[in-house]
Amino acid sequence: MKKILLLLLIIPNILLSFDHNHTAFDGILKKYVRNGKVNYKGIKKVENSFNSYLNSLSAVSQSQYNGFNKNQKLSFLINAYNAFTIKLILDNYPLKSIKSIGFLPGAAWKKEFFKLLGQERNLDWIEHQQLRVKFNEPRIHFAIVCASIGCPPLISEAFTPEKLETQLEANTEKFLKDKSKNKYDPSKKILYISPIFKWFKKDFEKNGSVISFVKKFMGVDIPEKSEIEYTYYNWNLNEQ
Repeated sequence: MKKILLLLLIIPNILLSFDHNHTAFDGILKKYVRNGKVNYKGIKKVENSFNSYLNSLSAVSQSQYNGFNKNQKLSFLINAYNAFTIKLILDNYPLKSIKSIGFLPGAAWKKEFFKLLGQERNLDWIEHQQLRVKFNEPRIHFAIVCASIGCPPLISEAFTPEKLETQLEANTEKFLKDKSKNKYDPSKKILYISPIFKWFKKDFEKNGSVISFVKKFMGVDIPEKSEIEYTYYNWNLNEQ
């Protein structure tokens, strides 16, 4: 009888277990993402296995998610955003830009096309109602990727709880050192930065200023009173 009771306790935990290494997604990213560019045609050929990973995300209940620690939650949400963005592109492929999806501005991010934590969701829900509201973590803006060249590059691996801190630091630094998107002109005392810092200014000012955040990762001395100008944001598809 004791053995039966023990099995009854263990089996639900096995059934509810979640792969926090995101192994399936990690394999797809390693094979089909190079230098931040995505081989959408290649992923489309393995869409069944990709959809299996998406289904594993959708299978996570709210109560199960509540039991995740902070890094597990962040990794889950970041990977979900990136994976379902890829899914959205595949469902509308071929296309030149994610902004061409739908008729109204921002339609791609407001479209409810996947299930997460027990309800139908959209990409805006992950970003604005979860990541930005529930975590004081501005570096998420350099981890979630909106399938555009102007976005931070999609890394060739899944985000995982154990590597999350290193991954967030590395991708934030890589983006801010990309001089096609961010640079400082000391002769003019002008800081040219991505519009991401305009759109989400409040997120970067929670623990200081935009300039203090930028100079930490850009690795240059930028006076706090420097003028800020925003660079061009390229919405073309981030395709190989």
